[in-house]
Amino acid sequence: MFAEYRLGAGSAVRGADVGGGWNNTEVIGMSSFWNALPTEGRWLLSTVAIQTLGRGMTLPFSIIYLHEVRGFDLGLSGALMSLIAVTGLVVTGPGGTLIDRFGARRVLIVGLLSMIAGCTLLAFATHPGVAAVAVVLIGVNFGVSWPGFNALIASVVDGEVRQQYFGVNFALVNLGIGVGGIIGGFFVDVTDPGTFTAIFLIDAATSLIPLALLLGPLRRVRTQAEHDPVADAAGGYREIVRRPAVLWLTLLTFLSVFIGYGQLEAGFPAFARQLAGVSTQVIGISFAVNTAVIVLLQFAVLRLISGRRRTRVMQVMAIIWAVSWVMLGAAGLLPESLTAAIAVIAFMGVFAFGETMMQPTIPAIYNDLATDRTRGRYNALNSAAFQGGAITGPLVAGLLLGAGASGWYIAIMVAGALAVGALALVLERVVPAAANGAAAERSEELDGPTPASAESTEARSAGG
Repeated sequence: MFAEYRLGAGSAVRGADVGGGWNNTEVIGMSSFWNALPTEGRWLLSTVAIQTLGRGMTLPFSIIYLHEVRGFDLGLSGALMSLIAVTGLVVTGPGGTLIDRFGARRVLIVGLLSMIAGCTLLAFATHPGVAAVAVVLIGVNFGVSWPGFNALIASVVDGEVRQQYFGVNFALVNLGIGVGGIIGGFFVDVTDPGTFTAIFLIDAATSLIPLALLLGPLRRVRTQAEHDPVADAAGGYREIVRRPAVLWLTLLTFLSVFIGYGQLEAGFPAFARQLAGVSTQVIGISFAVNTAVIVLLQFAVLRLISGRRRTRVMQVMAIIWAVSWVMLGAAGLLPESLTAAIAVIAFMGVFAFGETMMQPTIPAIYNDLATDRTRGRYNALNSAAFQGGAITGPLVAGLLLGAGASGWYIAIMVAGALAVGALALVLERVVPAAANGAAAERSEELDGPTPASAESTEARSAGG
């Protein structure tokens, strides 16, 4: 992952000074990072864990609710769950365009209202048709929330602190979902539908928090540039994907998710149960370890990778993920043993270490490649690649494991991880140095601000 290993406590970031401008600040810990954030960034970050608490309470139990509580066929329940991802994928493209045209804040408000309505409707859904409408509404929010919030973040924070922000945000999201999952596990009871109704209503209620931020403290944040039909047309999806850096980055994102997140909810638990022969308790512990590693190590990893080329960070991530898949494969060689259980848990811990490197880098590259006029569409491409990998990953895992090709399954995952490293090497040759992290500040000192950073600064001043 790293271009040059420079081990040190500090990392150069761009922080807000008392005059509202931007200066270089040394970040040596969480306190310094927090102080470097503008007020809007603090508002966004301070509520992340609470916002995701409700989602954590419902995410592990949604299919159980549909099948065991509402009595829907298991196949239908699975189809309803996949409809969330499919709807999100369909909405992402238009959502990115709307974000660039009308601003992330307005689009996010619509998405959050859709989420609140969907969760509330799902809480009382006793008919498949009603449940289908509910999951579509939830999918609409999923489709616009990723590019919307990433565009909002990129408009509020800049430079190296943006990479730090994405990483810390990822850790807090995992913390909220992890704690929510624990609470939900102790609270829900399949013999009492009211407990499931309650957690979906809580999920709806937690969406009121970001809605309140957008209507209150963040109401003046502007993410879109002034409307210019000629410039907007030049920044369409066709023009964007013609950039070699965007094309390779999007392919890298898709493959990373395909062999990563796309396997965590399907391929990994299926392999762990069927081939490694571990208990559901071991699988539950492994997910808890995954969350713990992310929460405990994310900020330390951010300090380590700050100032390094992001493509090199992804190469190291690819090696770590390849090692993790070898560990899982080894669990299948000693089924129903203590060694298998340890290997399954170790897989999730090592995989989580790689996650702490992926999440700060890929969104940061997308947003450093974009301008304020195209930021929504760049983040929509990021979201679409992620969702595409999350949809196709479980399908391939099901086909391979269902056919008894467990060896091929592990081999493909390891090969995919190594391919991610190769794609990162190709990306390094075509991505601008400033977007790759290490040379960003040096480039600005020698040549002045890049067009993206200059436009971002101008937009912040206009929206001030």
